[in-house]
Amino acid sequence: MKRVLTLILMMTSLFCVNAFAQLDEATMAKRQARKNLVIREWNTDPKTQTKWLDRVTTYDDQGRKIEETEYTKYGQKWRETFEYGDHGRISKNVVYNERNKVTLVRKYEYNADGTKKKQFNYSPNGKLQTVKVFEYSITEGDGN
Repeated sequence: MKRVLTLILMMTSLFCVNAFAQLDEATMAKRQARKNLVIREWNTDPKTQTKWLDRVTTYDDQGRKIEETEYTKYGQKWRETFEYGDHGRISKNVVYNERNKVTLVRKYEYNADGTKKKQFNYSPNGKLQTVKVFEYSITEGDGN
């Protein structure tokens, strides 16, 4: 019985490693297509045909999202910037309000397989507010 369980666990581990490798390849392909890309989304009022900028997303020379800004008819609603660390993962995310003032700073910690482990949320003055912990589990089907 122990041998069967060990074999099942080994096969599951190999499957997970292969799934993450494929995810990395897919992520890299997407990044390649987004190098230095800027996406502008526009809204139009159907009655007046007034057009306004809704959102701008900017990617760097490696295809990683570095900034996202959302607008209303009257100006900036919020903005976020993204910084990357080891292995190309987001290490820091800064959120700004409509006046372009920092409202939240998020920092991340990752598991060895690349999944998020923890998210640390800081106030603009650097005080730790909350810590979000990510938990991953696979649920078994009900057999039907």
